[in-house]
Amino acid sequence: MGNDCVDDGVEGTGVSDSLRGSAFTLSELLVVMAVVGILALLAYPAYQRVIESGRATACTANLRQLGMALGLYLGENNQTMPTLKTARGSVSDDVPVIDNTLDRYLSGGRGVFSCPADRRGLGERSGTSYLWNSTLNGQVLASLNFLGLVDDLSHIPILSDKEGFHPYVDNKVNILYADGHATKDLKFFTGEPSGK
Repeated sequence: MGNDCVDDGVEGTGVSDSLRGSAFTLSELLVVMAVVGILALLAYPAYQRVIESGRATACTANLRQLGMALGLYLGENNQTMPTLKTARGSVSDDVPVIDNTLDRYLSGGRGVFSCPADRRGLGERSGTSYLWNSTLNGQVLASLNFLGLVDDLSHIPILSDKEGFHPYVDNKVNILYADGHATKDLKFFTGEPSGK
């Protein structure tokens, strides 16, 4: 009488039956935390692949922009490839390379010269994360050839990553070809095509 608590059959506790079964035990919480931890460990590699795939795609977009800048350069220079060094060791080196030759044809800033996956800072130190194919120096686009062996523009590499920046891409590098497409696929060859 006067006690508003529901009688739970145990004298003096005053706890209702509906509240007794709703709490988690410490062991149940530990099991749930262990399961969540295992799921996170399993999901992390997939997450890394997605992040790296995004960086590889951004790198390919950079190469395409550099290809468009090269197209503008060619338009102003009688369709003749520039004479450039493959790369330089430091931005203080005064040699013709892609970042100090094609920069005037880009409106988006210098970020396009650095691969987003370049964790070693090669782009910052040398001006770019990409290598120029110096075997093309001074060649006219209409008669372009690679080492005297390949003359199909879709198989002649112009620019590529300096290193294997993309661990989840088969070849680990992205390449810009003379026909303007950029891809992760190696497309140059030195023999007869298989269809001939």
